[in-house]
Amino acid sequence: MSNIDTTITVKELLPIFEGITDAVFIDDADGICQWCNDACEDMYNTTIEEIQGKTVDELEKMGIFSPSVTKRVLEEKRELTIIHKNRYGKMLLTTGTPIFIPGQKPAKMSMVITTSRDITQLSRTTEKTNAARALLNAKKISSQQFDIADNKVIASSEAMQNVMMLAKRLASVNTTVLITGESGVGKGLIAKTLHEEGNRWKEPFVTVNCGAIPENLIESELFGYVAGAFTGSRSGGKKGLFEAAQNGTIFLDEISELPLNLQVKLLQVIQERQITPVGSTEAIPIDVRIVSATNRDLETLVKEGKFREDLYYRLNVVPLNVPPLRERHEDILPLIQLNLAKCNRNLHENKRISSDALSILIKYPWPGNTRELQNIVERLLITTSHDVISSEDIFEFIKQAAEENTSISVDLSLAAAMEKAEKEILEQALENYKSTRAIAKVLQVSQPTIVRKLNKYGLVK
Repeated sequence: MSNIDTTITVKELLPIFEGITDAVFIDDADGICQWCNDACEDMYNTTIEEIQGKTVDELEKMGIFSPSVTKRVLEEKRELTIIHKNRYGKMLLTTGTPIFIPGQKPAKMSMVITTSRDITQLSRTTEKTNAARALLNAKKISSQQFDIADNKVIASSEAMQNVMMLAKRLASVNTTVLITGESGVGKGLIAKTLHEEGNRWKEPFVTVNCGAIPENLIESELFGYVAGAFTGSRSGGKKGLFEAAQNGTIFLDEISELPLNLQVKLLQVIQERQITPVGSTEAIPIDVRIVSATNRDLETLVKEGKFREDLYYRLNVVPLNVPPLRERHEDILPLIQLNLAKCNRNLHENKRISSDALSILIKYPWPGNTRELQNIVERLLITTSHDVISSEDIFEFIKQAAEENTSISVDLSLAAAMEKAEKEILEQALENYKSTRAIAKVLQVSQPTIVRKLNKYGLVK
């Protein structure tokens, strides 16, 4: 066996580090940069003098990179790899490797060596690949959607597929179901699934919006009334919505808005399976499946005394929660394609959305869920004069939507982030190129677009 010492010191490695294209940092155990190679200047758009002698905290505050992998390595005492950005948004893959002092127990670090590689182009290629894959998946909508009359429930995501499978199982039994979820997630479509897929599908499906009927009329609307029950009543009386849904399903939407006095009567209907019209003393037997829905937390309302606890437990025999659109990312593109096709047909148009614009829509948080998505797609088709809806159309539209929707509290959401990034890119381009034509060529847009953008952000060339 050879006794030759093959150990290479860090000092001997420095010329090797200098010759590689990856950026290399050497930080001490206090997180202070002791050395970096020339590649760091290009990759982090800085100078060696600006980096050396600074702590990782200082470099983060300067915007050289964010977040710092060295800081995490020092905290966790293990090798880590992260993806982060430099001050101009360049995507970097960085690995931090701890170097421990030999023979020290407990183990003590002497330094951290980090290497960074530019993966911006790879990231863009991956995004395009994912977009292409998503577009291909969108063509398979027919195998991933549940048809309900003229509407469709998209279930490309695992979360939504689980909801639909549970709904189909519940459809075959007459159990009372409470559907919960944010406004606009499609609770009404799920309720209709329960009806259409069950043994009552030939019978009526009656929808009642408990929050839309005036309090003084809701009892007569639900249970009907007899002739002369009150001033202004019809001479022959009126059949209530429960009776209209006989043998079928009644869907009580926004059940949380039902007044307390009506909650007592609804509880009696569920328990006794009969209704008594206003002004009558005779009960009418009913055979109706009750499905209710709410976008509010009924348990909290029960604790606040705004909703009866006994009614809550009667309605919540089987809870069915519909997740918001931001939690079922795979459903967004198929929903866009579906609504685009529907609007094109209704408006006699043949418009399409560019891949860049689709990418923006897919990343948008959709606080209004599927209802907001339907509205935005329709309004885009109506308001754009050209056949291809571009990222610029989407950007302006979503910015407007974010400004109108006070529930978006993340600085105009995606639109603000895009605006900030666009301005930074233009500022960098102005430093590197002499004319707007050169900038336009590099950024692959028209020269008038560059001029307009520069004016928009108050940047003078």
